Amino acid sequence: MSVHLPAAIAEQAASAGAVEIVDPEGVPLARLAATGETVHDGCLEVEAEPAWLSSPSPRTFERYYTDPRPGEVSADQVAVIVDRTITTEDLLEIAANAGHRPLAFLVLAGPTLAAHSTGVTLIRSALSGAARIGRGDVVAIPLDRRATRAKRDQVLAAYSGGELLELSPRHTAEARHGLVLFFSGLSGSGKSTVARSVRDAIVEDGARSVTLLDGDLVRRHLSAGLGFSAADRETNIRRIGWVGAEISRHGGVAICSPIAPFASTRDAVRDMVTEAGGDFLLIHISTPLAECERRDRKGLYAKARRGEIPEFTGISSPYEDPTDADLAIDTTGISVEAAVEQVLDLLRSRGHLTSEEVLEWAI
Repeated sequence: MSVHLPAAIAEQAASAGAVEIVDPEGVPLARLAATGETVHDGCLEVEAEPAWLSSPSPRTFERYYTDPRPGEVSADQVAVIVDRTITTEDLLEIAANAGHRPLAFLVLAGPTLAAHSTGVTLIRSALSGAARIGRGDVVAIPLDRRATRAKRDQVLAAYSGGELLELSPRHTAEARHGLVLFFSGLSGSGKSTVARSVRDAIVEDGARSVTLLDGDLVRRHLSAGLGFSAADRETNIRRIGWVGAEISRHGGVAICSPIAPFASTRDAVRDMVTEAGGDFLLIHISTPLAECERRDRKGLYAKARRGEIPEFTGISSPYEDPTDADLAIDTTGISVEAAVEQVLDLLRSRGHLTSEEVLEWAI
């Protein structure tokens, strides 16, 4: 077994001489000797035979997760790739392409061991589709639907010896994934204002369920008791990310607007959301420090300049500009409406809103 250990735990694992693999609920599954080669940035590549400690917890619909059986697959079978919920139009397309040939519904159900809501929804959809069309086996594959094309093709080829049929794209509400819309930027950049206004635009339209996780509100409730040390601020952001990921797991939209100054923490939140089956869009509100300090409605920058607020982002603590933002908006000299429209355009282009939705919006 080959395991890549990130730098955050590599040194500790090497010191202990072993690393333990647990499931999402913390149940130990296997132990590996942590001897290997240190690679870039302090990470560790471990090559070892695992000592199995217990069996993984069963997944919802576990009976549909089967090993590849290429030799047992009929050559004239049509395998339908299910990476979104199946519509009536899809069933008509399947019937037209497959004719009377045998069918298999290959569901890209995600890699997680725990009950994955998106995977469960897709398996249910495939079972319903097979029942409505009157035939077809359903096979759940532990592969993320957003895997690279090369990896996807390689895995699917192991499950099917015949024709692969991909469903045509359809922009329907039920086909949309959960979403975490993550705004990051300096204090005073305008991120909270834009985030709230985007929330209002979507809520007023009524097309999707939206939850706003604003920094100040989260501080008063979810993160009450945390201070403003570097460690506490990172804990606060990770809590926001976890809640946002859970919202996306169930198909909702979470809009978050913390400062989130460090790339590593933003990456951690992205990983949480991806693991939950949601989509993650990073919006960098790139308003320059000088403009943020000029606004300074709360007087925070002035206090930081006087040394009254230690580790203040932009003054005595760094902000790492995102290099992977899906959208960057400098709010200097533009209206809130213009900034909001840029975000809504991004959501439409990624399929989270259709062009007919949110036709008009006024602040």
